[in-house]
Amino acid sequence: MKVKLGLLMALIALAAALSANLAFAADGPQTLTGKVSDAMCGAKHAMAGGDAECTRACVSKGSKYALVVGSKVYTLETSDKAALAELNKLAGANAKVSGTVKGDTVEVKSVAPGA
Repeated sequence: MKVKLGLLMALIALAAALSANLAFAADGPQTLTGKVSDAMCGAKHAMAGGDAECTRACVSKGSKYALVVGSKVYTLETSDKAALAELNKLAGANAKVSGTVKGDTVEVKSVAPGA
């Protein structure tokens, strides 16, 4: 019984180490495709008038742009005027965002219309 318990504990420790490494490996330069939103609303907009209008209104009030990829919401960090203009244009639509992913944040390098 002690051997089985020890083996189980070792497997749990190995699984935890591997999952931590996989999460770390996901950070770095990537291109993500998703819907342009804002960090305050994420995937669910509360304002009437559609996702694009809500996104633009929230950003004008200080929220950052975000990218909704599946069930994950990434906050987009950029001060590049061309990238910000493209995000504004693509609010509520799909976009391809390239940049450095750090957890739930993307340091944006480029923005293009998505498929």
